[in-house]
Amino acid sequence: MSKPVFTHTQDQLKQIAEDVLRFAREKGASDAAVEISEGGGLSISVRKAKIETIEQNRDKGIGVTVYIGQKRGNASTSDFSSASLQATVDAAYNIARFTAEDDCAGLPEADLLEMHPQDLKLCYPWLITAEEAIDLAIRTEAAAVAVDKRITNSEGAGIHAQQSHFIAANSRGFIGGYPFSRHTISVAPIAGKGARMQRDYWYSSQRNAKKLASPEVIGRYAAERALARLNARKLDTRKCPVLFEAPLAAGLLGSFVQAVSGGALYRKSSFLLDSLGTKIFPSHIEILEDPHVIGAVGSSPFDDEGVKTQRRDVVKNGVLQGYFLSCYSARKMKMKTTGNAGGSHNLSMTSALTAKTDNFKAMLKKMDTGLLVTELMGEGVNYVTGDYSRGASGFWVERGVIQYPVEEITIAGNMRDMFQHIVAIGADTLTRGTKQTGSILIESMTVAGS
Repeated sequence: MSKPVFTHTQDQLKQIAEDVLRFAREKGASDAAVEISEGGGLSISVRKAKIETIEQNRDKGIGVTVYIGQKRGNASTSDFSSASLQATVDAAYNIARFTAEDDCAGLPEADLLEMHPQDLKLCYPWLITAEEAIDLAIRTEAAAVAVDKRITNSEGAGIHAQQSHFIAANSRGFIGGYPFSRHTISVAPIAGKGARMQRDYWYSSQRNAKKLASPEVIGRYAAERALARLNARKLDTRKCPVLFEAPLAAGLLGSFVQAVSGGALYRKSSFLLDSLGTKIFPSHIEILEDPHVIGAVGSSPFDDEGVKTQRRDVVKNGVLQGYFLSCYSARKMKMKTTGNAGGSHNLSMTSALTAKTDNFKAMLKKMDTGLLVTELMGEGVNYVTGDYSRGASGFWVERGVIQYPVEEITIAGNMRDMFQHIVAIGADTLTRGTKQTGSILIESMTVAGS
């Protein structure tokens, strides 16, 4: 590393955390927790080979939580001076004094905490200059434009490089943290002219910039996606099989996570309430959570509360094995935390029926005749009832072959039924954030058109 990435070292952040906990103890707090973070990065965007934005960020902050029994107060600051730390603790303490007691509030029990976190190698600083980032973005956009003369415009290309680190600690003996990074190359070309224009995009995102797809590959694929959407048609209303392309399939997995997360469950605002131990997917579906994959975006040795993370089967043979719980939501439900304060970690959704040969073309053949969805619009998910209705575009498929692009349609169903009627998951696996899955084929949904 040619120059320091961060202003403070991990040891310096640990010392600040210890000072905050000492101030809280001296103030009279029964418990306290603190998180200190610092990071920096570069974001640039270009459009039609001209610079649109150049942003460099350098952020730091401290969040303090103070408990007086089961009364809780929070305060934050970006000033790391001793006087500011003391004032922030005082502010959190005074908020706690006037907060109602909550019998579910409090730090994790000591035996749940990760006292010896492993190094999962999550930080790969990308010390790219603005000039180098601009060149990469221009190359990405140029690669898209060069594909076909029908690529007539662009919403731009972007480069984002970010590296940060943090320390979290609490008064029950936990202290831990690590550096991490996330880097992205993206582009959004436009094909066609006038009222018949179509856009699409593609991106590559990794912790390690060396693993990013090349600008040329990203640009070319984004252009091919935009071109494929030209001359889109409408469909008559019908019921048919629906194949969710892998990036959208990751969104379905995200909807499942939201429905079985503690906040929705203890508020009784989920259609999967009381579903633990029940069969919510076909027997061939499995969902695995593995927080300890070296270098992965969703990896972490502990959650946002310092609780140990663990590899586990979330769904086995279609049966829900566990929820996603923090300490607070677990206490609300009289259960035990699953180490998911802050969200899920490296979820992979697979089918026991999937063969290595079940690539994207094979999935189209499995569907035979139906709708391939490549873009969704609007929120359209009612998590209380499970009702699902989203604006969509994609392609009409017959006998396993794409026939033509379609747009201005709506797909609708109920998520409970959608999960139950997953026919297949493709081997065209894609990772989006903390979730990994191939394309997902659902037996039947309502497609509303003209």
